[in-house]
Amino acid sequence: MPSHRQSKVQKHITKKKGKNAALHENSRDTRRLQSAAARDDKLNRLTAIREKQNSQYLLRVKAFQSFTLEHTAPLSTDKTQVLVEDYLGRHDEELAQIEAERRPGRPPSGRDVGLKQRQANEQGEYASGFWIPDLEDMENLQKLKDWNGKWSSLATLKFVRITKDCKKKPSAFPPKGMS
Repeated sequence: MPSHRQSKVQKHITKKKGKNAALHENSRDTRRLQSAAARDDKLNRLTAIREKQNSQYLLRVKAFQSFTLEHTAPLSTDKTQVLVEDYLGRHDEELAQIEAERRPGRPPSGRDVGLKQRQANEQGEYASGFWIPDLEDMENLQKLKDWNGKWSSLATLKFVRITKDCKKKPSAFPPKGMS
C-alpha cells in the first residue's frame, strides 16, 4: 500500500495521464514515483530505528511506573536506589536458568549473551548515572502514575540520574549521553 506522499504522486500522475495510461520505464513520472517510494522507505526505516532505540527507555519508565503505583508519597533517594537495583536484577533468574540448562562445554546461547551484555551496559550506566523519572517530586510522581505509555508524553516528566554512590543529578529528556 502506498504511503501518503507516494499516493499523492500517483494521484497527480493518473489525473494527468488517465487511469489506464502506461508509463515508460524511464519517464519523468516513473522517476517521480520511484523517488517518492524511496523517500517513504527511508522515512519508515528511520522511524523503525528510532523506535527500537527508544524502546529500552520506554520499558524502563513503564517498569518504574509499575513500581510506584502503590506509593502515595515521594520516595527518598535510598528507596529509589533500591528500586533501581531491583530493576537491574530483573534478568538474574532467567540467566541462572539458562546457565543451568546449558550442557557442560557448550557455548552460551544468543539469548544468554544478549542478556549479559544488556546487564553489563546497564551496570555501566548505573555507575555513571542511571536515567530514571524523578521519584522525589510529588507532582512528577503523579504525572508518572498518569502517564499513558507513549514516548511523546514523556516530555512532561522530570528525569534524574542516580549513581551507585547515591548521588542524584537532574537530567534531560530525551536521554543523551550524560545529560
